[in-house]
Amino acid sequence: MPETTADTAPETTPEPEPERRETSGATIELENLSKRYPGSAEPAVDSVSMEIKAGELIIFVGPSGCGKSTMLKMINRLIEPTGGRIHIGGEDVTDMDPVKLRRKVGYAIQSAGLFPHMTVAQNIALVPKMVGWSKSRITSRVEELLDMVGLDPGEFHGRYPRQLSGGQQQRVGVARALAADPPVLLMDEPFGAVDPITRDHLQDELIRLQHELHKTIVFVTHDFDEAIKLGDRIAVLRERSHIAQFDTPEAILTNPADDFVSGFVGAGAALKRLNLTRVRDVGITEYPTVTVDDPLQDIFNKLRAAGTNELLLLDRHNRPYKWLRRGDLMRAKGSLARAGTLVHDTVTRDATLRDALEAVLTDNTGRVAVTGRRGQYEGVVDMETLMNSVHELLDEDRLEALEHQHELQEQRAQQTHHEQEGDGAGEVKA
Repeated sequence: MPETTADTAPETTPEPEPERRETSGATIELENLSKRYPGSAEPAVDSVSMEIKAGELIIFVGPSGCGKSTMLKMINRLIEPTGGRIHIGGEDVTDMDPVKLRRKVGYAIQSAGLFPHMTVAQNIALVPKMVGWSKSRITSRVEELLDMVGLDPGEFHGRYPRQLSGGQQQRVGVARALAADPPVLLMDEPFGAVDPITRDHLQDELIRLQHELHKTIVFVTHDFDEAIKLGDRIAVLRERSHIAQFDTPEAILTNPADDFVSGFVGAGAALKRLNLTRVRDVGITEYPTVTVDDPLQDIFNKLRAAGTNELLLLDRHNRPYKWLRRGDLMRAKGSLARAGTLVHDTVTRDATLRDALEAVLTDNTGRVAVTGRRGQYEGVVDMETLMNSVHELLDEDRLEALEHQHELQEQRAQQTHHEQEGDGAGEVKA
């Protein structure tokens, strides 16, 4: 039996078990926050003021060296501010004991930062153990969080970080940051060290978790596409963390404040808007499925009755496994092991249309399987549905462009009219 965190937790006075209810987010107010390092001619962060609403997911994005990670770390005082104030939930935490503050603020970083000598359970239980939770409460919370981030508690509870993939480590890192149910979660490029497909799925998991938990999340990234996908609002930062624009993704894409922000948006703003629409917003349909335990003859019969030229084969955990075509079954010679094409990618309901399009093109089947928690099959979304949504977005962009052009024409006409009236008045006076 693997060693558990509960076995190593300090003895504490039994406490009444609280009602299981997640703490929602808290407001964050930064007031003239600054950081100046000794010997530097310019401050790293220069008098930044910002209000973040409770339950918002806010993105800091900007060029390397602009101070975005420094500003993030000042919120939980891993870096002490040189000047300014920090309020969380209305409480001034600028002078609070920093260790006490950090126990109330979750923190997730790139490459997870797990302790290698501790099991997954012990890593997650670290803060609850320090604040004196009971053994039973810790055990329950560890299992709850592993399930929440899509990892089977029975399978991963006793593993060590070296036994996990990069994506699994990041999931454990997020679970650890949420362990003591903090109202605020700080994330410093947490998905930057994993491959693109894993990063997409981790982003989807974060979106799903935020729908459930409503934490206040401040997330640092250098990837503007990631910022668009995740953020309720995005703070585009210049040097010294001066705010170039702090607005919704839609507003930044359609109306960048200046050339600096336009540079971050880059070319193809219409295509970037695909990151604003989720798979859950378009049509998810059923598709004929079979399982690896179904007899081959039953699979033939279902394919014949379905009226399609292929089926989706699910594994024993109800996860998409292979696409099976009629010809594949004919060549199978009684064994599904040799039949079909592996499912290379899936998407969740929280994936963006851009994710779904990329997945459809990767699998080359004209559709992509949609999965829920732990990768279980929920339906499919097809290329026709995705392309219809793309055309709708492009039509919206064209309409907005025409409306903007019409407004400019009206403004010019009014300006010309005023100038002519002004000239006329001048002639009368003369």
